[in-house]
Amino acid sequence: MRISLLILAFLLLVAVTNNQASVSMNPETVTAISPAQKESLLKEQVKEKDRIERQQQLPAITSIFARHTSRERANRLAYLCYETTLDTPFKPIDLAELALAETGGHSLSSHAVSSEGALGVWQLMPKRAKSHGYTPAEMKKDEKCAAAAVKELKAKLAMADGNLRKAKRLYCGTGPQARHYEQKTQKFRRAIMAKMAITSSAKEMKS
Repeated sequence: MRISLLILAFLLLVAVTNNQASVSMNPETVTAISPAQKESLLKEQVKEKDRIERQQQLPAITSIFARHTSRERANRLAYLCYETTLDTPFKPIDLAELALAETGGHSLSSHAVSSEGALGVWQLMPKRAKSHGYTPAEMKKDEKCAAAAVKELKAKLAMADGNLRKAKRLYCGTGPQARHYEQKTQKFRRAIMAKMAITSSAKEMKS
């Protein structure tokens, strides 16, 4: 009887050992992600990062805009910079610095008209507005002017072989005037970036 029990115990030990070996040799596998799924996941991550970056720019843009116009209008224009640049090569800050360079000295007015006839917050010339499918009168409407400005900047980006800084300079034109314009846009960009840094530091101190 004792021998039978010993044999049974031995057989059980062998079975358990074999089972453990089997488990160690065949661990539970995680479903592999296909290359297409991996690419899709990476795209979603990039898209989410881009969305967060765009949203983080809004408070700073609003704050800088508010130095030139009412808080209510600053909020509206900042949101337009966000909304109009979605699914484009541009960020809200790109459109914001153009607005500040163009009409920051004129309260970011939708009724601003330059001595050469450029119209609206983003100062589109009537001929350029028409080339993008808008009437000169529509440049007094902020959303139309913003949309036309993005199309104009896209055209300049193509001319600049993808160089965004050069495209913004071409948005103004060429020559010394364009160089001065570039200095203005860069100044406003630095102001927005500085405000973003201050906001970020304040949040970190609170957390």
